[in-house]
Amino acid sequence: MPPHAGHVALVEAAAKLVDELTVLVCWLPDDPIPGERRLDWMRGMFPSCRVVGHGDVVPQEPSESPDFWPIWTGIVATVHPEPIDYLFAGEEYGLELAAQVGGFFVPLGGRILEARDAVSSLSASAVRADPAGHWPYLPEPVRDHYRKTVCLHGAESTGKSTLAAQLAPELGTIWVPEYGRSHCEVHREDLTRADLLLIGRAQQAMTQASARWAGPVLLVDTDALVTAAWCEMLLGERPAELMEEEKADLYLLMEPDLPWVDDGTRFFADPAEHARFADIVEAVLIDAGVPFERISGTGEVRLAAARSAIATLRRQ
Repeated sequence: MPPHAGHVALVEAAAKLVDELTVLVCWLPDDPIPGERRLDWMRGMFPSCRVVGHGDVVPQEPSESPDFWPIWTGIVATVHPEPIDYLFAGEEYGLELAAQVGGFFVPLGGRILEARDAVSSLSASAVRADPAGHWPYLPEPVRDHYRKTVCLHGAESTGKSTLAAQLAPELGTIWVPEYGRSHCEVHREDLTRADLLLIGRAQQAMTQASARWAGPVLLVDTDALVTAAWCEMLLGERPAELMEEEKADLYLLMEPDLPWVDDGTRFFADPAEHARFADIVEAVLIDAGVPFERISGTGEVRLAAARSAIATLRRQ
């Protein structure tokens, strides 16, 4: 809770030693990570195994009930009715459980990874306390669970791309550039509603496709909410489908306090229009109900503000 390299090693090694392996994933209602989610992860990672979930509230220690062992042997018999040759576990309880169900205990698990100092303290509780510190030892679905997406959000010429390029190396991650810029550089015609919907979908698709290559933080230069603001600014409407796209964990709202620079794809050189666009961009965040932090200033001040906001997010 969650699965980590020790669990993966346990299951993969066990699978090599038997013809059929049953993996039992158990949970309680107040677990910090829902049991059904962990069950889905394990089924996705080990499709050749029989992965079964058990979410009933039952005793967790022999001291909690005189019926502890009958209860648990019954659970095992239900999920694995065939005779058991080997029982695999990485903890001491496996010895008695094996005796109870009539199998031979094979103590695989996290201990087989202790040769590497960095993994010697690997445990689910340690991972929950510091997912980023254990990132190399987390399977992809667990990384997806813990990865935070930070979107740089703002009107044009507010330093989003510059800031993303500065932050990514510091965070040891990648950043997803703005699809809309590429679209407009190639297609010089006036943007239609269909164009803007495509831009929003393409931005989200690139973000989803890039996430697996990021570390604990994925940086995104705009998302569908920015495209919704563009739609409102250019066409006078805010499409619901853009507002309903998947949201980032944190938005850094770039204040419009930098000089406007014409890069060949920008629209609103007029200060009044630029200010109006900035107001719409902010209103979209407020109406979407997403968490955001204002980022202002120039140079190191702007960068430091972004660093601080991201650091706060990672501590949550």
